[in-house]
Amino acid sequence: MKVGILYICTGKYDAFWEGFHKSAELHLLRGIEKHYFVFTDSKEVRASENIHVIFQEKLGWPKDTLMRFHIFLSIAEQLKKMDYLYFFNANYTFIKNISEKELLPDSVDNFLVGQLHPVAYHKKRKDFDYESNANSTAYIPSGEGVYYYAGGLIGGRSPEFLKMCLQLKSNIDKDLSKKIIAKWHDESHINKYFSLVVPKKLHPGYCYPQGWFLPFEQKTLLLDKNKFGGHAFMRGADVKTVSSKIRDILFKFKQILRAVNYKIFGYSNL
Repeated sequence: MKVGILYICTGKYDAFWEGFHKSAELHLLRGIEKHYFVFTDSKEVRASENIHVIFQEKLGWPKDTLMRFHIFLSIAEQLKKMDYLYFFNANYTFIKNISEKELLPDSVDNFLVGQLHPVAYHKKRKDFDYESNANSTAYIPSGEGVYYYAGGLIGGRSPEFLKMCLQLKSNIDKDLSKKIIAKWHDESHINKYFSLVVPKKLHPGYCYPQGWFLPFEQKTLLLDKNKFGGHAFMRGADVKTVSSKIRDILFKFKQILRAVNYKIFGYSNL
């Protein structure tokens, strides 16, 4: 079995690559042949037998994220040689073993994998931040949609994954032709697709932001981008003001309350 790992690190995002690769080799699908397809403009990422470097210029915001399906399809023939394909955001780090059983979907899952969003696990359908513009191909009417997925981890069997990419590329191109950009870019389009073609659902512990408190087993760590090229870091300001520290404390307190509430009452959409 061959698994292709899709990874985009243009601009300063190459700072994440080394940690991502090392942790993936240690914890992700151990014992399975993995090939990394790295789309980058960095000279720091070195090709090897299983690291395939594809030059990708920085497209600028929001195209760096919106156009990722176009980017993947630029090497579709190479990707067809893989049995499964997975995309991970650049700031992923794996901290516990993730097995074949956990990650690989089957026919019940339409051979696709989606990641339940850590921001939305405690919310009801009415509070999901779906695309609300009815003129967008990412639009989800009020009577549709059960889950809210994060855009940072998607995957599946290669034919189904590439079919999804083709559809989303087409949808995005239609939107752009009408000068429409979905609210949450690729994530909005992913949610539309998964509202129709329901994938295997990974709990928020597979998408665990640094410094958060979630009521799920932590399998990954999403590193804080502000410490790898964010505005505060670039200005040399890693010192927080009193007000920002208070906001952090209140935010974590709310997370703990939500986690306790989830553990006690749960939610039907999880």
